[in-house]
Amino acid sequence: MPWLLLFIAGLCEVGFAACLGKMKETTGTAATLWLLGFFAFLTLSMTLLYRATQTLPIGTAYAVWTGIGAVGTVLVGIVVFREPADFWRVFFLTTLIASIIGLKFVSNE
Repeated sequence: MPWLLLFIAGLCEVGFAACLGKMKETTGTAATLWLLGFFAFLTLSMTLLYRATQTLPIGTAYAVWTGIGAVGTVLVGIVVFREPADFWRVFFLTTLIASIIGLKFVSNE
């Protein structure tokens, strides 16, 4: 269960980063709504990260959480915000994914 909470927390990190990106593109009421989304995802992400760290080692949990957030945010950037997907970016994204999986497998939980 703590790994599932951690995974969802990482996805919420992607959510708050995506809200930041959309906030940058909008003004007025739309920007305010994206800001509210940012705070909602941020609160949920931190709460779930906290709950996961009650069981998982903090170093592993934090690294996996930030890794999921980083990978997800890069993918959202490529798909939603049309950021470049050149060879080196995809290569290093792949190594990051491998590192996250590796941390999961060497964890004691």
